[in-house]
Amino acid sequence: MRILLIEDDTVLGAAVRDQIAADGQSVDWVTRLDTAGDAVRATSYDLILLDLMLPDGRGIGFLKSLRARGDVTPVIILTALDQVSDRIDGLNAGADDYLVKPFDLAELSARIGSVARRYSGNPNPIVTLGSLNIDLAGRSVHRDGKPVALTAREWALFDAFLARPSHLLSKAQLEDRLYAFDAEVESNTIEVHASRLRKKLGSAVIETERGMGYRLGKP
Repeated sequence: MRILLIEDDTVLGAAVRDQIAADGQSVDWVTRLDTAGDAVRATSYDLILLDLMLPDGRGIGFLKSLRARGDVTPVIILTALDQVSDRIDGLNAGADDYLVKPFDLAELSARIGSVARRYSGNPNPIVTLGSLNIDLAGRSVHRDGKPVALTAREWALFDAFLARPSHLLSKAQLEDRLYAFDAEVESNTIEVHASRLRKKLGSAVIETERGMGYRLGKP
């Protein structure tokens, strides 16, 4: 997924950024609401992690403005405000989940996965695809009953196809999902990861439309 992190605490922000990257996801980290506004206008995000207390304003106002203009990007609030009334305000403003600081980074990963599955239309964490048995929550794959080891990038690419199984995804779309703004991306990166997935999961797992993009196959 391509995730926008809006957090001004540099220690927490770095920890969250590193956790998301370790999960194989792409993250853009900003510390102000004005920068966040520029980011959402320039990029289509799969999920937003939003602090409520930023140097230039309240995150709740940012969330309300997103929803008011029809932006349905899922939002998880990350905040030190732990009163029930604060949680109610956040959820009523359009948040999909609410996590109180300090929180466990593994729990954050689990909540990100849960929200993403709900928005993909398949809340079930177990997916069967031909000979493949896929545990989305556990981020594991078995082929013919045997575990298959995927790198973080390979999993992120595979997850991108699983989230939109009937869609043709262009190389640019896949790069956007896997890499942040400042990341250097080799021209053949997607091709390399797709080739490795085919070797591990079956040659038909990813179909190529030459000059157009890739889609999930039926191994």
